[in-house]
Amino acid sequence: MKALLFAACAALLAAQVHAAKPKKPAFYGAIAYHRDSHSWGTSHEAQTARDAKVGALQRCGDRRCEVVLDIRNGCGALADGPKRYAAAPGATRDEAQTKALRKCGGDACRIVAWSCTR
Repeated sequence: MKALLFAACAALLAAQVHAAKPKKPAFYGAIAYHRDSHSWGTSHEAQTARDAKVGALQRCGDRRCEVVLDIRNGCGALADGPKRYAAAPGATRDEAQTKALRKCGGDACRIVAWSCTR
């Protein structure tokens, strides 16, 4: 009986501790790009994904820009090369840039833009 009561109390305590953790707020970012004009724009610290996309498009230098990467609580990078471009997310700027360069095709590619939220 004591074991059952102890187990019930432990489960209740664990549930309260789990429920008491404050939820980490979400921050959004985005990268927009138009390859032919080499125009790009980024956003970060937006309250919504939509605001992040709109911000990146507004900062992009060409009306034909498109959002190529959405970011939520992290980083993102855009790499461009002779054959293609690639965007990738990452926990850090370095991770995002490494992934983007790898997806793009390597040595001939270069980082065009990056963005990180909090």
